[in-house]
Amino acid sequence: MTTSPLTLHAAPAAGFDQPFEMLDACHQRVRRSLALLQRLERHLGERGADEQARQAAGDVLRYFDLAAPAHHEDEERHVLPVLRRLGEVQGVAGAAGPDLRQLAQRLHADHQRMAAAWALARPPLQALAEGEPWPAGQAEAICAHWQAFGALYEDHLVAEDEVAFPAAAAQADAASRRAMGQEMATRRGVRP
Repeated sequence: MTTSPLTLHAAPAAGFDQPFEMLDACHQRVRRSLALLQRLERHLGERGADEQARQAAGDVLRYFDLAAPAHHEDEERHVLPVLRRLGEVQGVAGAAGPDLRQLAQRLHADHQRMAAAWALARPPLQALAEGEPWPAGQAEAICAHWQAFGALYEDHLVAEDEVAFPAAAAQADAASRRAMGQEMATRRGVRP
């Protein structure tokens, strides 16, 4: 029996005036969405594609269709360029520590791999949300795609939380944080 309800609770909000805190809050929402996807998989095995499963599928779809791409764009515009720049200085100086250029390349490649994994994970969620049956005998393959999608994200989040975000945030003064937050808000159609 599933012990966790199939709901996605709202995260504590961070405003665009705190862009790195907002990136962190997005990671919390990613983790909650991935946990919901895992609970959904268990729920389907125990209770089938009921209304609760359809609603959970819709919640996961909304997050990874809308919020996740905007979050990845935030990182591509505001974190990865800083890592590349720091990595160049690091390489010239022969400094120790993680190779930040290599990390930026990896995170960019992760974004592409996660988009491809989402393309595989998404259709069965869409079908479930719309109350459509899955093709016979496909449940195991579908769940394997969902698990691979979650594993890609988990590894990616750790690298960003532990290295990328702290390195980029350490370089950001008040003016650059303000500009970053304004750009993030404007791209989302929100007044900062």
